[in-house]
Amino acid sequence: MKALVVEGPRRAVVKEVPYPKPDRREVTIQVKRVGICGTDFHIYLGEFLSPYPLIPGHEFAGVVHEVGEEVSEFKPGDRVAVDPSLFCGRCEYCLTHRGNHCENWGAIGDTTDGALAEYVKVPVENVFHLPDNMSFADGAFIEPVACVVHAMNQLQLRPGTSVLLFGAGSMGQLLTQALAHAGAGELVVVDVDPVKLELAMQHGATGAVLSRELEERLGQRKGHRGFGLVVDVTGIPSVIESEFQFLAPAATYLQFGVAPANATVSIKPFDIYHKDLRLLGSMAINRTYRAALEWMKAGRFDVSYLVSSVIPIDDLPQLLESGKASNVMKVQVSFE
Repeated sequence: MKALVVEGPRRAVVKEVPYPKPDRREVTIQVKRVGICGTDFHIYLGEFLSPYPLIPGHEFAGVVHEVGEEVSEFKPGDRVAVDPSLFCGRCEYCLTHRGNHCENWGAIGDTTDGALAEYVKVPVENVFHLPDNMSFADGAFIEPVACVVHAMNQLQLRPGTSVLLFGAGSMGQLLTQALAHAGAGELVVVDVDPVKLELAMQHGATGAVLSRELEERLGQRKGHRGFGLVVDVTGIPSVIESEFQFLAPAATYLQFGVAPANATVSIKPFDIYHKDLRLLGSMAINRTYRAALEWMKAGRFDVSYLVSSVIPIDDLPQLLESGKASNVMKVQVSFE
C-alpha cells in the first residue's frame, strides 16, 4: 500500500509499505480523509517526540476493511472515525482520569504508524461509528474538536469572561466557536491574515485585530484593563511572550498552541503572584473524543469553511517542506 513515511527530520517520502494486518482486538481501516495538523509539521521538522521512521496522521476517518478475530463491535464496510490516543490504563495518571499524561503515552500517528496511508490498523477500543449523514471530511475534524473539548474542560469558563485569542487558523476558529457557545463576553481574535479574522467574526468573535496593529488597537488593554482570559493558539514563542501583558488581575492564560519543545519565554514571577494569575496548558485530548463526536453530531460546529485544500498523498512531501501559508486553514489528504 502507499504511505507517507517520515524517515527522519526533513525527510519524507511516499512509498509502498506492507499492509497492516489486524491483531485479535484490532481493526484495519481503509482511510478516506486525513487532516494535516501542526503536530505533523513538528514531526517532519524533528521538533516532536516521535520516533523515526513513522507514518504520521492522527485526524482521520474511513471505512472498516478488516477486523481481528475477537472483534464483534464493527464489521467491514462500517464508516468510522478514530481516537488516536494510546493510554496504558494502568499508571497513576490513567487511573486518575489524566490519561493524556500517561507514563506510557502514545498516539496513532505520533508514536506509532498513523493514517497517512491507504490503510491503518488501530485498537478496536479507539474506533467510533460515524453517523451516515456525516462526511469523512467532517469526521476527520472530530479529533481537533476533541482537543478543544479538553481545553474547555481545563478552562471552566465563567459566563461573560472577556477573551483575547491569538491565532485564527483552523484550531483558533474551533476555539472561537467553542468559547462563544460557552458564554464568553467580549471575544477578540488576533491574526496576521484579514480573511481569517473576518471568518472568526462570522463565527463568534466580537472583535478582530491584525497582528501588526496590536499595539495601536489594544495598547490600552494592559494591566487592570486587560482580559479575563488570554489564549495562545499560535505556538510561536515571540508571540506567546507578548501575550502576558494583556492579562488582567485574576486572569487565566491558556497555552493551546504547540511550541517547539526547546522553546522558552520570559514572564515575571512577581506578576503571577501579584496579579493572581492562573496559567494553564491543554495537551491533546483526554477521553474527550466521545464528547467531540456528540458536539459534531449535534451540529454545534461549522467546519465547512475550514478546509482550504484537499490534496493527494503524493503532494504531501512538498507541503511539509514548504510549510503552510499564513492564509491556509486546514489541509486534508483524500484517499476517496
